[in-house]
Amino acid sequence: MADHNGTGAESDYDRIGGGPAVRAVVERFYELVLADADLAPFFVGVDMSGLKRHQALLISQVLGGPAEFTGRELRTAHAGLAITAEHFGAVVAHLVTALTEAGAPPEVIARVGAALGATEKDIVTQPVS
Repeated sequence: MADHNGTGAESDYDRIGGGPAVRAVVERFYELVLADADLAPFFVGVDMSGLKRHQALLISQVLGGPAEFTGRELRTAHAGLAITAEHFGAVVAHLVTALTEAGAPPEVIARVGAALGATEKDIVTQPVS
């Protein structure tokens, strides 16, 4: 058992299967996001392989895995994209679906959801219409 969280206990990262599982979740997550007509336009012209690598690092860190995420601050990365709370909610729902399909335990999914909820103020830039 790896101890990525420094507590001696198995991390959520390890519980779901480590790096390979996170990469599979990210792959499925973006399949769902890109199939969503309301979200797909945000990704036109985006380097998806780079974004997937970046997202896997971020999710790994959120799950208590290796802290290798060095991306831009969320507010900066999402500035000017006109993201609404509805868009944000759809993204969270797709990640929950991907985690659920991968067999992540409900308590792990709840912790990821709580971590995402804490970022909403940095990502949502437009009021609900």
